[in-house]
Amino acid sequence: MEPFGIALLGCGTVGTGVAKMLLEHPDRLTARAGRKLELRRIVVDDAKKPRPSGIPSSLFTTNLRAVIDDPAVQVVVEVVGGIDWAKQAVLDLLAAGKHIVTANKALLATHGGEIFDAGRRHGQAIAFEASVGGGIPIIGALCQGLAANQILSLQGILNGTCNYILTCMTENGCSYADMLADAQRKGYAEADPTMDVDGTDSAHKLAILVQIAFGVALPLSAIQRRGIAGIDLLDIRFAKELGYTIKLLAEAWLEPAACGLAPHAKPQSAKCDQLAMHVSPVMLRQNAPLALVRDAYNALFVVGDAVGSTLYYGRGAGQMPTASAVVADLIDMAVGRAQQTFRSLKLWSGNHRNIVVRDPSTMRSRFYLRMMVEDRPGVMADITRILANHQISIASVIQHEALEHADGESEIVPLIIMTHTVPTGSFRAALDEIDRLVSVRPPSVYYPVGD
Repeated sequence: MEPFGIALLGCGTVGTGVAKMLLEHPDRLTARAGRKLELRRIVVDDAKKPRPSGIPSSLFTTNLRAVIDDPAVQVVVEVVGGIDWAKQAVLDLLAAGKHIVTANKALLATHGGEIFDAGRRHGQAIAFEASVGGGIPIIGALCQGLAANQILSLQGILNGTCNYILTCMTENGCSYADMLADAQRKGYAEADPTMDVDGTDSAHKLAILVQIAFGVALPLSAIQRRGIAGIDLLDIRFAKELGYTIKLLAEAWLEPAACGLAPHAKPQSAKCDQLAMHVSPVMLRQNAPLALVRDAYNALFVVGDAVGSTLYYGRGAGQMPTASAVVADLIDMAVGRAQQTFRSLKLWSGNHRNIVVRDPSTMRSRFYLRMMVEDRPGVMADITRILANHQISIASVIQHEALEHADGESEIVPLIIMTHTVPTGSFRAALDEIDRLVSVRPPSVYYPVGD
């Protein structure tokens, strides 16, 4: 059988890993794919830039047209990153009759509909296992292994940078700023880590998973997200004392029947399932499985109506774990599995079920609330009155010793309240009122409390 021609767009960390796997393990990959996986070209910005040894210089080009016009290139791996240039390149390649393998979660989360429509229009397939979870085969599990199930919920740690930072803060008592700098030195965080630490990266990945699991195409703005940049060591310490660990979670789950709809959602019938979702730091019991995920590892719980709970765990980023997922997609392309899956799933082709996005203010949770208050009579009464007015029930109250004291002023003490399950909107409204009290030093800190 003739070789399966491959081109790479980009030769950074992941692209180099893919090239190394293709060039260093030809016999193994040929046996798995049924024919040779032949790396023919690598498109880069600077073909003369020094590259890792073992990758022939003759493969490098700065000309995308060289790939488009090469009939022997059947699939192109997009690992260049970014959105605008990558999007146009992918659209041009699909129009030229090339299949696409991509690790670009931002591209799919923002332009998945347009790209997948182009793939269907031109009869070309798109595979994207490496876009979520690095080396964890979660896309394949949702598309194939769990295909008989209605997925009920997704809950996971999808950003290794944030998990590394939170692990070190929890275990070593280091500040957020110190651990972010450490993550950058070790290559876990980019020079500009904003998309990691503000929750955007996790939201990109959750948007892709929601499309596969629930058949819902949604804009990134539909996912309420909150990152880890504001996490204080004080709350890490109090969480430990209460038996909890703080983790950045991406969550989505189905709730039957209709109640509150998101402001931008259009009701499709009098009765429909609702999709609730968010990215947020969450306090988890210290013995919960996701609380035990350490360092730069990722993990995802998937619950199906038939299979029940399943857990996927592994390295969510890095050169070789991500390259592993890319090359697995190339093998699927070579044997035709990816093309069949692409045709049958109809991803990003509109909502396949009667599902609407739930209004985040109606989502219910328990909450941890930490306020810095003056240590004087009447403060607690003012706070509990506000909570009662918003129908918020208190599970427990903890007051610690004063943390600061200024001459002639009341002592300031941390006051912690754990609530019972309440609507998020009611809790936020109460918090706004509490922070306006003269006895409270805003902003107060809160986190949802998971199981």
